[in-house]
Amino acid sequence: MSKQFSDLGVSAGILKAITEMGIVTPTEIQQKTIPLLLADNTDIVGLAKTGTGKTAAFGLPLLQLIDTNIVAVQAVILVPTRELGHQIFDNLESYAKYLPEVSIASVCGGIPIKPQIERLKSPAHIVVATPGRLIDLLQRKAISLKETKFLVLDEADEMISILKEALDEIITELPKTYRTFLFSATMPGTIKQLIQNYLNKNVVQVSASMETAGNQSIDHNYIVVDPIEKLDVLMHFLNSKEGERGIIFCKTKAAVNKLAKNLAINRFSSGALHGSLSQGIRDRIMEQFREGHINILVATDLAARGIDVAAISYVVNYHLPDVYEVYVHRSGRTARAGAKGLSLTVLQPEEEAEIADFERELGIQFSKYKKPSFASIEENNTLLWAKQIFKTKPNHDVDAELKTKIKTIFHHLTKDELIEKLLANYLLQNKTEVTEKPVKKFKN
Repeated sequence: MSKQFSDLGVSAGILKAITEMGIVTPTEIQQKTIPLLLADNTDIVGLAKTGTGKTAAFGLPLLQLIDTNIVAVQAVILVPTRELGHQIFDNLESYAKYLPEVSIASVCGGIPIKPQIERLKSPAHIVVATPGRLIDLLQRKAISLKETKFLVLDEADEMISILKEALDEIITELPKTYRTFLFSATMPGTIKQLIQNYLNKNVVQVSASMETAGNQSIDHNYIVVDPIEKLDVLMHFLNSKEGERGIIFCKTKAAVNKLAKNLAINRFSSGALHGSLSQGIRDRIMEQFREGHINILVATDLAARGIDVAAISYVVNYHLPDVYEVYVHRSGRTARAGAKGLSLTVLQPEEEAEIADFERELGIQFSKYKKPSFASIEENNTLLWAKQIFKTKPNHDVDAELKTKIKTIFHHLTKDELIEKLLANYLLQNKTEVTEKPVKKFKN
């Protein structure tokens, strides 16, 4: 019989809140870490794939360990991005629904610091922060960590370069004794070095099975295309997933912008997300994605951290990641909360040999995704052309006399005849372009 949260020592108030949220059965990482965090005095390293419930694994015990009689920051949770910080803050607030005495604050970068300084003038027991913003607040004497008991490093592998620079400065502000909880989806050498340098020598490492329930539900596929047909093949795939939500990962901001522009031209419900966008724009796009107002998010890896949307049915790696661990984080955006998911990697012919390396390093199996035929792609492009026309807003500034003349040309045609003529004209033009030009109208 599987354990319940009550078996792990979770208190009644928290149990009531998470039950209302539909969180009933603890995941493996939660089963292994929650009792340790509640009962032990050691540092903890939790290793589990993305989407396995790491936030609750450390969040539930932290809420229970807070002493509300002490008006001070007792726990600091460091995260790589504001998006992830916002997600964790929201989750903790939900978990603490019936713990009104516990105060939680979010102080992440990318937004004005003055409101955060004002917020910290009121009591805060738990603070969720990005490293840079926390250091800024420490330097301004706007926050004190002198009574902090717990330091959480969440998604540590995603902010290792930041931690190398920031951790020393943060730790000097902590008391002599405190506990560190480090959570990560992967364990590269840099993380092992960080554990050796900053955590207690008696640190307890907890690993959830690398074959987690969520990741077992992901179909890992790859498709091999020539550069000239890459965008056409992607749009064929996206049309087959109409109405479903997905994320397309690109390596660079420029690639994100270019692809997002192409998708917008072809009337896909999409938005772009990368670090150069203002925080307000990023927040608005994320809200539109979460609420289902847009179905496709085109993003860089770092910008996509903190996306915890259960209904993401697919992930597309438009560019093959350079690091194996990055693939884990990308694919982990889908198949959350026990749902099924697809991770499709788009490769050029010379990259196909690298799939074997990803399989060996990550212990997963890829299947080859069938490439659509030329005729199927052409048919899809024709449908996209029709959607462009259908979704084009009328131009009311066109001269009325000119409109009348054009209507006179078409007035004797039925709707079916007009469609047939438009379609024939499009196909003729498209055939001419393919014949005369060395590249097709859609470019990667």
